[in-house]
Amino acid sequence: MGNGVREGQVDFKRQDVEPITSTHLPSEDNQEKKKVLNSLMSGALAGAVAKTAVAPLDRTKIMFQVSSKRFSAKEAYRLIYRTYLNEGFWSLWRGNSATMVRVIPYAAIQFCAHEEYKQLLGSYYGFQGKALTPFPRFIAGSLAGTTAAMLTYPLDMVRARMAVTPKEMYSNIVHVFIRISREEGLKTLYRGFTPTILGVIPYAGLSFFTYETLKKLHADHSGKLQPSPPERLLFGACAGLIGQSASYPLDVVRRRMQTAGVMGHTYSSILLTMQEIIREEGLIRGLYKGLSMNWVKGPIAVGISFTTFDLTQILLRKLQHSTNVER
Repeated sequence: MGNGVREGQVDFKRQDVEPITSTHLPSEDNQEKKKVLNSLMSGALAGAVAKTAVAPLDRTKIMFQVSSKRFSAKEAYRLIYRTYLNEGFWSLWRGNSATMVRVIPYAAIQFCAHEEYKQLLGSYYGFQGKALTPFPRFIAGSLAGTTAAMLTYPLDMVRARMAVTPKEMYSNIVHVFIRISREEGLKTLYRGFTPTILGVIPYAGLSFFTYETLKKLHADHSGKLQPSPPERLLFGACAGLIGQSASYPLDVVRRRMQTAGVMGHTYSSILLTMQEIIREEGLIRGLYKGLSMNWVKGPIAVGISFTTFDLTQILLRKLQHSTNVER
């Protein structure tokens, strides 16, 4: 009987310990899910805030990109002012609803994918838990941008159409999809896809590479683990300037191909589109039209985007930590 009691006590203690372990220590799967969810939420907010902030400049840039008018800061100002007088203040944000429909999933996927690709490449190259070396850093950014662009491209097409057409032509986003599908075919929703992917590889790669590199250099030289918000804005601005300058001609080609159906042109390939732009408008004035505006808009948008993502990530981690402590 004595042995039976001791065995019973041991079994009781064993049963008492196991539930505590499973209840209070979160599994690796749950931690990974929270990490992915945090990245998606932070990326979505980052994209929405950044694009809304520069929407009037973005719309103006697209209108110049798809036309043969010569770009200048003076002409850009006149276009913004005429749009304001003729269509009202909020018309400067026309197409922003379509932008939000596209940019929220795009930014969410891009930032989340970047975190995942960094982790995968870190494991592959043996840098788990450490900063990646330059080449894997560039590859992680390029893969993240490519993944997001592939999954959200038709929404970018719709946004470009809404930006360059009068409001009477398309009443809402769904109407754009319906009219394009009926009048031009479903393939039109992917017109300009190839230059988009070719452009996003250097753009996203260099943007993420530059931002991550500047953060690492800051940590190495300042001794601080994290840069301040103004420093993050500056690093993001540099990233946007470099990334967008490198991929800008393909951005112009993409916009021309996307809006060909409503602008009276037929562009069948990237090379033919480039040739026509150069023949009609010249190399610099055509393929780099609106770049000076992008040097204003791009750094602001990318700086806000990266900063919003980082700060939101930090805030969410703090909230989760405090919730776990309270439990």
